Amino acid sequence: MRENVRQEDAYRPAPARERVFAALPPARGHAFARTWWGLAWLKALADSALDGRQVKQGRQYARAGAVGAVSVRPGRITAVVQGRDGTPYRCDVLLHELSAADWDRFLDLVADRAGHIAALLDHDMPPHLVEDAAAAGIDLLPGIGDLEAECGCGAWDHCSHTAALCHQTARLLDEDPFVLLLMRGRGEQELLDDLQARTVSRARQAAEQFASGGSVVEAAAEGIPAAEAYAARDILPPLPPPPPAVDEPGAAPVLGGGTAPAPGVDAAALEFLVGATAARAQRLLADALAPGHADAPPQAALTRAQDAVRLAAAGPGPRVAARLASGSGRTAKALALAVRAWEYGGAPALAALEEEWTAEPAALARATAQLATAWEDGEPRPRLRHDRNRWTVVGGGAQLRYGRDGRWWPYLKERGQWVPAGPAAEDPASALVAALTAVRGGGDEEGG
Repeated sequence: MRENVRQEDAYRPAPARERVFAALPPARGHAFARTWWGLAWLKALADSALDGRQVKQGRQYARAGAVGAVSVRPGRITAVVQGRDGTPYRCDVLLHELSAADWDRFLDLVADRAGHIAALLDHDMPPHLVEDAAAAGIDLLPGIGDLEAECGCGAWDHCSHTAALCHQTARLLDEDPFVLLLMRGRGEQELLDDLQARTVSRARQAAEQFASGGSVVEAAAEGIPAAEAYAARDILPPLPPPPPAVDEPGAAPVLGGGTAPAPGVDAAALEFLVGATAARAQRLLADALAPGHADAPPQAALTRAQDAVRLAAAGPGPRVAARLASGSGRTAKALALAVRAWEYGGAPALAALEEEWTAEPAALARATAQLATAWEDGEPRPRLRHDRNRWTVVGGGAQLRYGRDGRWWPYLKERGQWVPAGPAAEDPASALVAALTAVRGGGDEEGG
């Protein structure tokens, strides 16, 4: 053993270079290939064989269970096939192995996209993986003339025995595309080990580049979306455990200290932003650690105008609030009203305040049906005037607004202006009770 060989390498087992699959039961009543790559394998057989009758006979042999155990090695598959008279014939089908350079390009291609890794781990071979490989000059699936045949019957072309072996191999490929990759020269574990080594190496290089002064953008140039990394978690370096829950956000630092800030820097605004960011981070972490978070749909990103309302709801000082109003295109009064809506239900409540829209016929019919059945028989029903997504109580100073998510928002009239009166309700009657209660508590009595 050479002295420069690492000790752990000396005990690393050699990669598996052969897989043996037990004879499969007869395949009666269904096609030999279900996956698109299994069908592509059989098409290569049909394109390579000169005698279509031999291919048809081989399919019958395979269907009847005449193919014995199948050995798969780089460049070759082998099996014993029983002929029509019961004579056993050793059959081999040869497929060119990929060169070392081809494998390097293929592994780089897969490592560049974690979606490719995730597909292989799921024993899937998506078309875009094969297309990307072909664009790089690597043919994974065989083409015309790529399947060469050798048979103990003495045939110089594909005979019924080698055709039977190819049909049986299509069944194996359906279950595991790594069978094809082994024929091309790499076993499953060997390939996954190589991919993991490349992924770790790239992560290390990015970290070293960043540590040596490279920009975050340059260091993350080889990065991948978190969803793809999670999908490929079985071969990527292990993710760290989730952070512990935080009961309270950290206190914002005091940025004053007696030294005047640089021109254009608002220290009070920065202190507010730091505190608001810490509070939001604490809430996001609590949501992420909550049961069922992984199954919840992601929240839509806020617009600049929506985010200004979110920040204003955190209670900044008058100067910061004025800047938020100006930056979001609102007056101070409009921002205060938007904050009131936000506190009842976030972005959907803000949309109910600021958007007027006409429901699609199906949504309008559903809303109308909800209103028609919201009150019990004999119960007095308010008279409602409908305009787009709003139903106003005639002479009652209350209003219902129908949200795009099918919920109802209560509104009341204050000083001639409609304002939010509570959170949304699934039932219009419940929302109207909230609106009428608010009216009795001090809203205008006149509708409109």
